[in-house]
Amino acid sequence: MNDFPPGYRFFPTEEELVGFYLQNKLENKREEDMERVIPVVHVYSVDPWQLLDYTGVPSTDEGDQQWFFFCPRQERETQGGRPSRTTPSGYWKATGSPSAVYSSTNRPLGMKKSMVFYQGKAPIGTKSKWKLNEYRAYQEDGLQLRSEFSLCRLYNSSGLRHFDKRPLMNPTIVENQIGSNKKPTIDVGVSSSKKKRSNDNSSSDGGDPQLYPLDHIEKNEQSKFV
Repeated sequence: MNDFPPGYRFFPTEEELVGFYLQNKLENKREEDMERVIPVVHVYSVDPWQLLDYTGVPSTDEGDQQWFFFCPRQERETQGGRPSRTTPSGYWKATGSPSAVYSSTNRPLGMKKSMVFYQGKAPIGTKSKWKLNEYRAYQEDGLQLRSEFSLCRLYNSSGLRHFDKRPLMNPTIVENQIGSNKKPTIDVGVSSSKKKRSNDNSSSDGGDPQLYPLDHIEKNEQSKFV
């Protein structure tokens, strides 16, 4: 962490996690660069709070802390067994069904499994705030998942979890507003029903999309998860 400049923040999308980081790790490419930000750790052999001692570059905002790890395949998996997700103080339990991760061109990249950590012995453990997303990448044929490494995203459920929602800035609007000393705004979009009502009240050539100051958006997004 001390090797990175002040203000450095690691905030990858799911497409980047699977399509770039995990794929490069599986192909043994750019290993030195990769492990600076995503270390290799046997994630399920330690408790979640202990993983913070091994972390590379976390997201540093208090509202959306998250940590990333490459997790090597367990020995029992190489023999056709199921992975063990029991730690010294508890166990990880899958929640919901696995979901696909797609590229921006709608190409399937891999699968994501979500888990919650329970303290105590299964199946009567106490649910904690620790959560985990485990990503696995498809082979080139897109038919089978590779298992040499998975990529895990650890986070606390009290934080902001909009991992892939980066504000999309309109360069022209931002440039004009910066020149006029106004706060930059972003287009938050409107639903089809709201668009209809908006168009009814606008001129014949259609109204502009709703624009709000960035600090207004951030405040309202964070309030949803407090």
